[in-house]
Amino acid sequence: MREQRLQDILEHMPAGVATLQGAELRYGFVNDAMRAVIGQEAQEGRLVAEHPGIIPADLLDVMQQVYQSGRPFVAKAYRLVMSASESQPSELSYYDIALEPVREGGGPVSGLLLFAVDVTAQEQARQRAHELAIETRRLDTRLRVLTETVPQITFTLNAKGKVEYVSPQWYYFTGQPPTADLNAIWPLLIHPDDRLRILYQSDTARAAGTGWNYEYRLRRHDGQYRWLLSRALPELHAPDKPVFWHGALTEIHDQRELSEALRRGEAELRFLADSIPELIWTATAEGFIDYYNQFTGEYTGLTRDELGPTGWINLLEPSEQANAARRWVHSIATGEPYEGLFRMRRHDGVYRWHIIRARQLTDTRGPRWFGACTDVDDQHRLREVLQTQYDELARTNRDLDTFVYTASHDLKQPLLNLRGLFDELRRTASFKDPEEEEIQTMVDGALSQLDTTLQELAATVQDQRGLSAPAEALNLRSVAEEVLLGLRAQVQEAGATVELNFEEAPSLTYGRANLRSIMHNLLSNALKFADPERAPLVQVHSHLSSTGQPTLTVQDNGLGMALPDAPNSVFQPFNRQHPHIGGAGVGMYLVQRIITSRGGHLEVASTVGEGTTFTIHWFDA
Repeated sequence: MREQRLQDILEHMPAGVATLQGAELRYGFVNDAMRAVIGQEAQEGRLVAEHPGIIPADLLDVMQQVYQSGRPFVAKAYRLVMSASESQPSELSYYDIALEPVREGGGPVSGLLLFAVDVTAQEQARQRAHELAIETRRLDTRLRVLTETVPQITFTLNAKGKVEYVSPQWYYFTGQPPTADLNAIWPLLIHPDDRLRILYQSDTARAAGTGWNYEYRLRRHDGQYRWLLSRALPELHAPDKPVFWHGALTEIHDQRELSEALRRGEAELRFLADSIPELIWTATAEGFIDYYNQFTGEYTGLTRDELGPTGWINLLEPSEQANAARRWVHSIATGEPYEGLFRMRRHDGVYRWHIIRARQLTDTRGPRWFGACTDVDDQHRLREVLQTQYDELARTNRDLDTFVYTASHDLKQPLLNLRGLFDELRRTASFKDPEEEEIQTMVDGALSQLDTTLQELAATVQDQRGLSAPAEALNLRSVAEEVLLGLRAQVQEAGATVELNFEEAPSLTYGRANLRSIMHNLLSNALKFADPERAPLVQVHSHLSSTGQPTLTVQDNGLGMALPDAPNSVFQPFNRQHPHIGGAGVGMYLVQRIITSRGGHLEVASTVGEGTTFTIHWFDA
């Protein structure tokens, strides 16, 4: 009966209780609280080692040692990892574990009595308190380090205005010894012109229980007075009055001098702006004009109040105001620069063309706009006159091109008729002249020369119309091989060798028709003016100049030519170095025109009887 009552008491204890029997440590009695800790594996008769549940290996070893030694053991706040379930993750719990050997009648140890008391809440609270203590010490150390390392002077005053604490920086700044009486010496270091004001303001703030923010001059260790900013806030303990004021002194001497310099500089800039004979203005971040220079009033005949915050827009020609205003609103919203050409009314009512520009500047004061209205009426009207003249010249040039092109085509038919009549005359008539054959040869040559000239004139006009062909990325080898395919008959007839090397600069952004025309003229000329004494060799090489610009060299071993003192004369139309070879002398003129029109230049080097080298600098650096 007594055992049953004891068992009931142990069963309902909040602490876990279990008996471990024999040297094998088998589970005996286990109450519900212990099963909640160990788990359902704690069934009577099972070996603890085979069904430990959450009991870790080190605790099993201690159980064996307690059984063997017979000495009880207590473990405070022992950590156990509670088993996870499908609904709950594993968690840490802390228990006070007690192992008590069991002896029957004073004999040897027959088992162990295991107690487990849940102290998780207490341990977590202890750990949290420990962490808070560590954090408090760390913050206190950090606060002291920060206080003593920041460039400001920090201080604490009590309700009577006496200094309770001042950081070491005060001694460095003033040069006073640490033994100095702060309350007596501090007021004496304030500039005489500031001392009374500062003492009154600090007393007033303490009496009202508020903080303060003021500037004054304090004498430095070298005897110079430097401007300092003093800020302090009260330490409130409601509902009582403040008992401490904590503050800092920040040196602002350089900033005050800079502000003064900026004020002087701003006055000088305004004087400069007023001296410029141009409409100068500034605007706020919202786009409202807040300053006009003096010339603006003189030019418009209006005062600053009459001009208002949108003055320059109201001065524009009425039909242009809406567009100008929309663009100005867009610039304000995006921060993009503003620029436009508009007609603006002068004081005499005359509208004159102006370029209006504005840029946004952002500094510590925030974004602001700076603008100018520049009178360009004379330049604009001159540009219109020049544009009209340019358009007239361009039209005249087009008409001349059309005339030359048409004339060259219209002359082809009479040329064909002359050739037909001459062929018929040669077939049917006999002149009995010993120079008949030479005359016929001369007439044939003249007709052929006339035909070639007409064809090249037409090609020249056609190619000049393509000088403005759009540029595209071109493969030099591909274009060169395309040109050589068209010259295949001439290459085979002359037995020429053409070497292409485009490895250093394989591509070029250029007009396709222009590049084909340049290569065709240079390669066909190299074949046409070949030396009959040796097989023609033409070398085409692309490379980069010293400035990184693409360059093309075409070199041959032909007849060569004698260069005049002025190299440009080589490229004049109808200029021919070898009259005995057919041609109109316009090919190289066209090449030079194409190259210079696209920003490059052509160089030539030649030796009579050895050959000629043409170097094309596609783009001048």
